[in-house]
Amino acid sequence: MELSIEFLKKLAINVYNAVHQLLGTREAAIKSKRGAGGDMSMEIDLIAENVIISSLENSKANLLLISEELGEKYIGDIDKAKKNQNILIVDPIDGSNNAARGIPYCSVSIGYAVGNKIKDIKKAVILNLNTKDIYWAKKGKGAFLNDSKIHISDLDLSQNCYFELNLPMKNLMENLQKLSPIIRKFYRVRILGSSALTLCLVASGRLEAFINLRKSNRLVDVAAGMLILNEAGGKIFTLDGKEINKDLSIDVKFPFIACNVKLEPFLKSELIDKES
Repeated sequence: MELSIEFLKKLAINVYNAVHQLLGTREAAIKSKRGAGGDMSMEIDLIAENVIISSLENSKANLLLISEELGEKYIGDIDKAKKNQNILIVDPIDGSNNAARGIPYCSVSIGYAVGNKIKDIKKAVILNLNTKDIYWAKKGKGAFLNDSKIHISDLDLSQNCYFELNLPMKNLMENLQKLSPIIRKFYRVRILGSSALTLCLVASGRLEAFINLRKSNRLVDVAAGMLILNEAGGKIFTLDGKEINKDLSIDVKFPFIACNVKLEPFLKSELIDKES
């Protein structure tokens, strides 16, 4: 049996209820161990992940959980989970450093797939842990913010376009120099700290693009956001302009560009030239 979108929303709300009061506290920032995703896990990450695991176990779900802290874990009956190919891709706290420092930009990201590829993601929920707003989507049914349908903006480069830029610290100035022709075309640049939420901002027309050149960017950060963006009419592609359809795995990491339709030709031409 497939998980419903209402169940996924409830899962996200359970995380909110467990961690909202911890945002910005010393307890939230206590460091534990390095998670499977590669970052140092904090107490708030582990609390959120344990809430998700407990909720799934109590629901008698049979699936493969891919989560930033633990990596990959079968929940319920392993044989049934392998047969039904149900996979849940979760970042319990996307923007952990923001959450620990009390910067109001972090989320829980939940993507649900039937199959083992990104294209098999059928449902997605991203909850803003500061506001409790829920972005969600069902494949082929559109994308929503709470009860309202959302869509990408229709701004082009002749208007005041906003974008987020996420770069690796290594060779930072060199990368900025390469990107200067793109940066000059935009009205404002933002660096916010939760890839899941930023994809939702592009999906809802609040930003026009998100350029993430970090090769360490994890599948768990963006799996849900990719579906929400696609369902809102947005575009997301690799640095060489191709569709992203990788395996669903904790080991999958990739840079990407997300944008509205009008900016796609410009960003593809500029970035493909830079990469080549």
